[in-house]
Amino acid sequence: MERILVASAALNQTPLSWDGNLANIREAIRVARSQGAQLLCLPELCVTGYGCEDAFFSTGVVERALEYATKVAREAKGIVVAFGLPLAVSGVVYNVAGVAANGKIVGFVGKQHLAGDGVHYEPRWFKEWPRGVSTTLSVAGREVPVGDLVFSIDGITIGFEICEDAWVADRPGLRLAQSGVDIILNLSASHFSFGKSEVRKRLAVEGSRLFGVGYLYANLLGCEAGRIIYDGDALICSDGEVVREGPRFSFKDVVVTAGVIDLERTRGARRRDAHVSSSLQSEVRRVAVSGVRLSRTRRGANSSDCAPLSKHEEFTQAVTLGLFDYLRKSRSEGFVVSLSGGVDSSAASCLVALMVERACKELGFSGFAKKLSYISWMKSAKNRAQVMKKILGCIYQHAANSSKTTHDAAAGLAKELGAEFFDVDIAPLVASYEDLISKATGIELSWQAHDIARQNIQARVRSPSVWLLTNLRKALLLSTSNRSEAAVGYTTMDGDSSGGLSPLGGIDKAYLRKWLVWLEREGPEGLRKYPSLKQVNVQAPTAELRPQKEKQTDEKDLMPYEVLDSIERFAIRDKLLPEDVLALINEQYRTRFKESDLTAWVVRFFKLWSATQWKRERYAPAFHLDDESLDPKSWCRFPILSGGYAEDLRELSVPKKRRR
Repeated sequence: MERILVASAALNQTPLSWDGNLANIREAIRVARSQGAQLLCLPELCVTGYGCEDAFFSTGVVERALEYATKVAREAKGIVVAFGLPLAVSGVVYNVAGVAANGKIVGFVGKQHLAGDGVHYEPRWFKEWPRGVSTTLSVAGREVPVGDLVFSIDGITIGFEICEDAWVADRPGLRLAQSGVDIILNLSASHFSFGKSEVRKRLAVEGSRLFGVGYLYANLLGCEAGRIIYDGDALICSDGEVVREGPRFSFKDVVVTAGVIDLERTRGARRRDAHVSSSLQSEVRRVAVSGVRLSRTRRGANSSDCAPLSKHEEFTQAVTLGLFDYLRKSRSEGFVVSLSGGVDSSAASCLVALMVERACKELGFSGFAKKLSYISWMKSAKNRAQVMKKILGCIYQHAANSSKTTHDAAAGLAKELGAEFFDVDIAPLVASYEDLISKATGIELSWQAHDIARQNIQARVRSPSVWLLTNLRKALLLSTSNRSEAAVGYTTMDGDSSGGLSPLGGIDKAYLRKWLVWLEREGPEGLRKYPSLKQVNVQAPTAELRPQKEKQTDEKDLMPYEVLDSIERFAIRDKLLPEDVLALINEQYRTRFKESDLTAWVVRFFKLWSATQWKRERYAPAFHLDDESLDPKSWCRFPILSGGYAEDLRELSVPKKRRR
């Protein structure tokens, strides 16, 4: 009987946390071995952390990675372990999978296709390993093979696809299958994006079917380096089926998923398929690993199939995990939100409460407290209610133009969340600043002549007090800007943009409004809902910076958010010019809005987008949630100074019948 028990592990690593990362790797090996696994797949670059950025240029970092790789190898006794690290060969750095057995490194496999799009910049730091090439490297006094390799271990042959290798048309899996590989291991650092987990699953499942192999997939977990969230996918597939699937978005540092692969079945499938039956052993070097025994098992494959999460559930789980990791990895003692009673600040506050609820549910209160044991007040906290009072501070700062509606919505939500609520009056401060500048300049301020300046001073006056509160609580200030506002610069720099982290910066306003309604009426599975959000959801979003008699709303200032988001997708995601965007917007909304309004909104969007890139350059870091991000540091680059599509917009502004 040729059945073998294997395991994949999701790890919550941190860049350059050498001992912390090693501890997680050791724990994964311990758990996998205790479950009887003979082969363990760990994530890509798990020794150093994936997000080391330009630290990968450091010779010392690469040398230390190899030093720690030998420490990992010492743990590989009674089990074969594959793990990721950067490796220098002849002065060039590669992204590799290390293979350890019998307490030693037995080889390194180089990644052949590097991820260089969006949030990934691997070609900046690494070189692709050339197909069919192998060499040796001296490690701890031993010559170790490096390159395009497969490993024969006790009658079982294993090969590798490293993350991006599986996403290209010419993926290495076919050549590996033609070389007689029984099991393919995929070490990954694949960023979270809505719905992406199902794509990964298809790649693993179809890989196992097409290549006639067992397929192990291991991804990173959590917010590793500040922007990217990893959902911790762990998959074991065989012959086109999911054998085992691990949980996603766990608050644990190590999650090991074990399952059984039937080698007789996969070998039979491979023999039947003509496209994998030929031998290409000359292209892929075969490394025979002696002295290692992989015991077989009689256990059957316990099939599992986790249902896909809805977008609302994915958003909730991804951002709450991101907040938890950002909190503990930054060594902050909580969060502060300037809670205005509107959509964005309410969403940010709810996500903190959901973070605490999810973490306590999975880890237990004692486990939650242990992971945050560095916090000075955590030892005295006895339950979740006491934690919420300390971990989330909400401040409502009312000025002359604030309403009772938003005040009551903010106060009601803070009470339901269990947060500490502060209510301060900033109207005298606003008046003093206006009076100060009015006297200095001799200008008598009015709303008719100085609208933007008077709006902005209200927003900016809120910043010093909320920062003071944040510092007093040793906390992290959450900025509450969303992606829709970022697209058009609808924020006051050094006002409502203030913060160290912008958890909503990667999501659009129209979606946030839907999510809050869902959170009010249904809520995440197994968690509570928040009925007090009704006071938020019935309002039209407003900055409340103009006099109340003007009935200011965001959409009156800008345009309907759903239209704004559609324009943004066509213009920024799809890179279309204004004329093409307008044609699509007219097609989409012509039955609901006047053509003249749609034209004006497209023109307004492009003008605001082009003029406010400097703001996007200064926003607090945001979580990457989908492939429509506007973050100039990691996804969407645009010049700070530009012509701003001036010629195109002039053409659009000409009445249609007069255009050329």
